[in-house]
Amino acid sequence: MTGSSDKPMEHNLSQIDVIYDAETIADRIEVLSQKIASDLPEDVLIIVILKGSFIFAADLLRALDSSGMQPMVDFITIWSYGASTESTGTVNLTRDITEDVRDRAVLVVDDILDTGRTLAYAKNLMTSRGAKTVHTCVLLDKEARREEPIEANYVGFPVEDVFVVGYGIDKAHRFRSLPFIGVVRTS
Repeated sequence: MTGSSDKPMEHNLSQIDVIYDAETIADRIEVLSQKIASDLPEDVLIIVILKGSFIFAADLLRALDSSGMQPMVDFITIWSYGASTESTGTVNLTRDITEDVRDRAVLVVDDILDTGRTLAYAKNLMTSRGAKTVHTCVLLDKEARREEPIEANYVGFPVEDVFVVGYGIDKAHRFRSLPFIGVVRTS
């Protein structure tokens, strides 16, 4: 990897340990989409929390479409990490949705449920705006870090208390494009 801030950092894949490969992720998304399609109305409004969940959300939406659903989609940007590997402890809303959630079934999609602050914030926000129901779906559940009393309705995979990258998830804005989920070795 290069150390200069003027040049993009190269992905040194030999320094990343794969936790979930692309095929495993695709298989799990298919299972999740079938469960969501059987539980929720076909016109559910999906609220995607950016930025980390964009790849997961795109694949999930395609799978839901194949399951016969016709969800609407909107995006919200909420973060508590920024460029750090530790949560700031504060949730920041930097881009709000444009759709009205009043009296609608909503599914909030996020990349990782760890402290629970971001997902709890999004769920409470949709509830306060009058959503009929608010369900949650996360790619990864890092239960060991939970600080808020929240559990996701739909979970892709459990993950240990490690900092993961890939499949949309970044480390200081890098590694999002990797087709798998892994951990960058520190040594």
